Amino acid sequence: MSRRPNILLITSDQQHWNTIGAFQPELSTPNLDRLVREGTTFDRAYCPNPTCTPSRASIVTGTYPSQHGAWTLGTKLLEDRHTVGEDFLAAGYRTALIGKAHFQPLKSTEAYESVEAYPVLQDLDYWKRFNETFYGFEHVELARNHTNEAHVGQHYALWLEEQGCTNWRDYFLAPTGTMDPTATYKWPIPEKYHYNTWIAERTNRLLESCKEADEPFFLWSSFFDPHPEYLAPEPWDTMYDPDKLTIPSLVPGEHDRNPPHFGLTQEDDPDFSYLAETGFGIHGYRSHHYYEYGAKFRLTEDDKKKLVAVYYGMISLMDKYIGRILDKLDALGLADDTLVVFTTDHGHFFGQHGLQAKGGFHYEDLIKLPFIVRYPGKVPAGARSSAIQSLVDLAPTFLSFCGLPIPHGMTGVDQRDVWLGKKARARQHAICEFRHEPTTIHQKTYVDERYKITVYFNQTYGELFDLEQDPGELNNLWDAPEHERLKAELLLKYIWAELGKEPLAMPRIHHA
Repeated sequence: MSRRPNILLITSDQQHWNTIGAFQPELSTPNLDRLVREGTTFDRAYCPNPTCTPSRASIVTGTYPSQHGAWTLGTKLLEDRHTVGEDFLAAGYRTALIGKAHFQPLKSTEAYESVEAYPVLQDLDYWKRFNETFYGFEHVELARNHTNEAHVGQHYALWLEEQGCTNWRDYFLAPTGTMDPTATYKWPIPEKYHYNTWIAERTNRLLESCKEADEPFFLWSSFFDPHPEYLAPEPWDTMYDPDKLTIPSLVPGEHDRNPPHFGLTQEDDPDFSYLAETGFGIHGYRSHHYYEYGAKFRLTEDDKKKLVAVYYGMISLMDKYIGRILDKLDALGLADDTLVVFTTDHGHFFGQHGLQAKGGFHYEDLIKLPFIVRYPGKVPAGARSSAIQSLVDLAPTFLSFCGLPIPHGMTGVDQRDVWLGKKARARQHAICEFRHEPTTIHQKTYVDERYKITVYFNQTYGELFDLEQDPGELNNLWDAPEHERLKAELLLKYIWAELGKEPLAMPRIHHA
């Protein structure tokens, strides 16, 4: 590797691991399939937290949410945290982030200001002037939207106006916009104004700029889809026939042996107040019979089919614009010198276990990720690997590929030799964290090649699944007398794993 590679990270948002056409024939994703053919697919990749801010902060810091401090939604990744972009900047790389950041909450406080919050979020004059380095990215073009949310602003709104879309508020909800709040499934925004178009166009302009200047780059193209709400422009909203899709659903009795909050999600009016110590709602802890969407407050069976069809349509639309970026790499002659990684920040429920969206439920559907690596001539093409990956591994592995030192404070694992096919594995397990309340909702999951165990702070209940014998995670073995020894062994392995991921901010100096 005489030339340092470029790094292109492409992420979706809230994408279920089994939504790539190469492995799931009900979907069409020709460009992700192309990455599958030209690279290695890792089918045991995990997020460190099943919500956005914590996982995204782990991507740029190479540390776990319990370490970098942005431990849940509504928290902030403090600006003093070291990020991988800083390492690339110091090494002479161009660094850029296009699309979703979500390192900060939508509200500021006196102690913790947020530029991703109101009113700055929608101060377009502010974003016209913005030229600061943002968490190690010297160039950012940001937005905060999932389809028609009222949060539209920042660089995406500026781009819409530059494109002549002076009526862009028609496509977003009040108080920013005027779109009908009862509309579902079809988003009336023309595709040429969709944020996928914006992300691909601006990514490609940066690729051209780096090519012209002959500068290496670390670029993150961060897509917003297929995160709900379930809306897609024509013709993507009707691309899939709901009646021809496999729709996951609850298996009767599957929550009988699970912690009590699992069963509560299947009630019409569940009471989670005993867990809500701060008074704020707990993400995902609600009735999953109900789903507030447009004017709908309870999903019918037809609604459940349709939302899956639109979710798939959102993935296919995003795939088209990922293809635009891959094509630009080819056209510029950059493909052979660019390490491309595609993944997402966390998974998604669309009926599995009777659940919708996301929350504190560490099923594979929510914590396992699509994960593809391509580096022509170096990373094996057309390969599949069961080597466990974690999003905390991205930062140290990117640095390793570029011959740059890995900071001692990064607790992720260098996966370089695994990606190159030189080693079978670099880690024996992954850990996923979820903490939405200071003490009551605090859980961690340890998953290895076969087993998964989840523990809860100050609780005697938990989850234990044999992923080899029970891949659907229907039979919780936590209280099974015949598995007491297995539980004890896994609890010990989990403790070892926690000890092993403690950060060491600096090396020890001999005879100090």
